[in-house]
Amino acid sequence: MPQLFRQEMVAFEKRILSNGLRVIVHEDHSTPMAAVNILYDVGSRDENPERTGFAHLFEHLMFGGSENIPDFDGPIQLAGGENNAFTNADMTNFYNILPAQNIETAMWLESDRMKSLDFSQRALDIQKKVVVEEFNEVCLGVPYGDLWHHLCALTYKKHPYRWPTIGLVPEHIKDARLEDVEDFFYQYYRPCNAILVIAGNIEKERAFDLAEKWFGEIESGSFHHRELPQEDPQTSYRKQVIKGNVPMPSINLAFHMPGRLDPDYYSYDLLSDVLSNGPSSRLYRRMVKEDSIFTDIDAFITGSIDPGLLIVTGKPTEGLDPQSAIDIVMKELISLSDEQVKEQELVKLKNKVESNLVFSEVNILNKAMSLAYFELIGDAGEINREADHYNAVTPIDVQRAAHAVFRKENCSEITYIPSDN
Repeated sequence: MPQLFRQEMVAFEKRILSNGLRVIVHEDHSTPMAAVNILYDVGSRDENPERTGFAHLFEHLMFGGSENIPDFDGPIQLAGGENNAFTNADMTNFYNILPAQNIETAMWLESDRMKSLDFSQRALDIQKKVVVEEFNEVCLGVPYGDLWHHLCALTYKKHPYRWPTIGLVPEHIKDARLEDVEDFFYQYYRPCNAILVIAGNIEKERAFDLAEKWFGEIESGSFHHRELPQEDPQTSYRKQVIKGNVPMPSINLAFHMPGRLDPDYYSYDLLSDVLSNGPSSRLYRRMVKEDSIFTDIDAFITGSIDPGLLIVTGKPTEGLDPQSAIDIVMKELISLSDEQVKEQELVKLKNKVESNLVFSEVNILNKAMSLAYFELIGDAGEINREADHYNAVTPIDVQRAAHAVFRKENCSEITYIPSDN
């Protein structure tokens, strides 16, 4: 059997400040750079159904100025660095990368906006306008742009994954009041709800000292205990056909699967790779290269912390009825329940996964973000065990995952058809 990659161990130390802020430090003197990453345990799943899009709005507001800093981009650029952020259903993450000798610039920036944002009507109005324009451009102004709105609503009926991160409707952002925004900030963007990772060319003790210096006196806030409604098992096939301004038909099949903390998560991840990871994968080889059923096809998992989705999406070849294409795909998916993936095929995919893990850890910022994420889901040390989890998956595990997920009653279908059809 071919040898699998082995991850290099990522050494780190974790301490918790008196205000509850978790601080993780990873020394890496092979680089002149340092990364400062702040992860907040808040995403779109924490929003009020009547005020969705707030977590994404805050990603923008956090760059709109804070108590002592009217502009975040200027200082970080003068320090030779860059910063950015992303939000999803489960978390909000802010990151900075800069020369290690200038690390305090990033600490100053992040601590000041954690302490207090610039809660002015002017700042809010500016960012509301930016977010609404993004909503219109990304969701309403491009073909298939509203897919996630339809797919989330069709697949989830109780859980807050039923709306996308950008929000249900622009009006939820347009109508956001200053007091609503302040309440959301002081509930979630507090030290007790955050993880700070400092990684790069800095001595461990100095990094912890800087964390205490810049963040130690910020008021802790109240720990948020999350109690979300759980989704009931899907018991019947769901289907929605959308006629719209799209250039060609598109099919999207979503299957419920376990969440990120489930022991079988890695089996489902590799199952999606069996289907669509490279030109030799099942769906691409059979549906695109051999039988020309699709012009392109993909399979992926959402990777969410709570139970998520395995999604198959593709565009049928011109002239082929979309329903016929769906029937062919469903037959192929269900057939995976009846056969085991060959050991050699699985080893090849594991090597791809592990090589990606190895190469991602060359980048100091990737290591910082990974440490923060694994701490969020329970243990930063999982960064050093993830390869072992993938290596432990057997062909029987993948077959069992296929049998569990690829059931017609577990499927939700969104099909786009051009308006002139």
